[in-house]
Amino acid sequence: MTFDQAYMIGVLAVMFTLFVWGRLRYDVVAILALLGTSVAGLVPADAAFTGFGHPATVTVALVLVVSRGLMNAGAVDIIARRLVPPAESTALHVGMLATVGGAISTMMNNVGALALLMPAALRSAARVKRSPSLVLMPLAFATILGGLVTMIGTPPNIIVATMRGDLAGAPFAMFDFTPVGGPIAVAGIAFVALIGWRLIPKERTAPAGGRELFQIEDYVSEALVPEGSPLVGKELTEVDDLVAEHDAAVLGLMRGDRRIDPGARHTLLRAGDALVIEAGPDALKAALAKLGLEPAGPPKTRKEEKDEKTPVLLGGKDIALAEAVVQPGAIIVGRTGAELRLRRRFGVNLLAVSRQGAPFRGRLAQFRFRPGDVLLLEGESLRLPEVVGALGCLPLAERGLQANRFHYVEISIVLFAAAIIAATTGVLSFPVALGVAVLVMVVLDIVPPRDIYTSIDWPVVVLIGALIPVGQAMQDTGTTLLIAETLTAAVGQYPPVVALAAVLVVTMTLSDIINNAATAVIMAPIGASVAEQLGANADTFLMAVAVGASCAFLTPIGHQNNTLILGPGGYRFGDYWRMGLPLEITIIAVAIPALLWAWPLGGP
Repeated sequence: MTFDQAYMIGVLAVMFTLFVWGRLRYDVVAILALLGTSVAGLVPADAAFTGFGHPATVTVALVLVVSRGLMNAGAVDIIARRLVPPAESTALHVGMLATVGGAISTMMNNVGALALLMPAALRSAARVKRSPSLVLMPLAFATILGGLVTMIGTPPNIIVATMRGDLAGAPFAMFDFTPVGGPIAVAGIAFVALIGWRLIPKERTAPAGGRELFQIEDYVSEALVPEGSPLVGKELTEVDDLVAEHDAAVLGLMRGDRRIDPGARHTLLRAGDALVIEAGPDALKAALAKLGLEPAGPPKTRKEEKDEKTPVLLGGKDIALAEAVVQPGAIIVGRTGAELRLRRRFGVNLLAVSRQGAPFRGRLAQFRFRPGDVLLLEGESLRLPEVVGALGCLPLAERGLQANRFHYVEISIVLFAAAIIAATTGVLSFPVALGVAVLVMVVLDIVPPRDIYTSIDWPVVVLIGALIPVGQAMQDTGTTLLIAETLTAAVGQYPPVVALAAVLVVTMTLSDIINNAATAVIMAPIGASVAEQLGANADTFLMAVAVGASCAFLTPIGHQNNTLILGPGGYRFGDYWRMGLPLEITIIAVAIPALLWAWPLGGP
């Protein structure tokens, strides 16, 4: 082993450790790995950032923008609403959701497919009083499985396809993944629909479990500012700071029958104003006593507020509530409500938080957000969806259908189909074909310019762009060959199919603990080198890497879809392997014969 190889193995070891540790975001870890290899001279200075212009990186970004266009136009909304009605039979309900989710994720990024269908799944479960935990994990797993079927369904497929071009001169085509991914998706979806949902722990599947995450009615009160109060003449921002000391929050201000804009925090208080305060009973009592406020009456529930004719904050015409789940890589991850200053910076109130199905009852200002947390936010109805997206969260309520965009449904579908046809027939390269589709969508305002940037999962793009030069350094230093020789020595005395199974299992294991895109970047060259050592078809091993990198079902951290359902489903970390382990065994049993049939080890 040379010094350069030892250094690269050290970089990989540190990188894997940081991925598992989870305290640093995976894109930050990838940048550290890139800089570490560049400083050591293993990645040439002029090639350090070439990964960000690599076809794999560009294609992943463009696929996400095209997926946003299909969502904005309403194309997928129509499918979801028509094909996902609630069903009395749990198996039928789960089966319908899983089938629709798997089908949609074949033609759009699987994270986007889950984001679109999760509100419909929650609504359909609520209508038949079924726990969300019974439908969300099968839906998440099904959208992951559907992504295996085509090149654009998941980033690992895109990465493996373009790396095949680097290694063999021609990338995999759009539907080269279908002969293997199709049977796996069918078998996997059948498993989660018929057996998988029955393996979810019973304590998660109680009919009321996981859906009623928030009960804020008892904590919303009005308090009057009396004559002579020291608060008269003070700005609302000053009151914010005073009540925060007592774990309370001022949600808004009523002046007579008029509601003052909740974002106008510099409004001066007058005698007779009514403050709408959110707090627990003890905190409310302490805040009223401290500030010299008078209760305006008993706390009102949302139902009572809706029955009143006077304007109110909660349930009001211009104010809305939104439940949203924190996505991996969101700007709020690792930060507290106090640090974010949500009310002043974004004009929203954080009313409640739920983690793994359990409402948080502590100080909201000190709550440190994690991926999978569910937030209850309040703000202006027109701005709230935009704020939710800016925070990096995913709304859990169904979006209102935009009737004025329905005439774009056919256009968006035609644009997408034209890009696929142009790429598969060789008229245009895939990035260029997708780029043209994106440009037309932007010109037609199907994807507004601001959505171009918000629809891209930047941490994944940075991860891929940073790790591609690192992967090239592994090959240039012979580290890839060294790892391949070690793996081959362990299974070389057996038939090549054993090595194929080993590559598949190792890739699946890595994907369960680190990001799936990172797994694909690292394992694709290793798989190809193992094939070369055995004199076998490299395409078979590359396809095995593509399958293994996407099939992360044992933990909530291996795939974004697993993380997104953690909070809304009320799951625990250990719940995933109960369904995920037999599912992965099923996938291995189906994948090996499918690989040998579609991509024979001896070559075409």
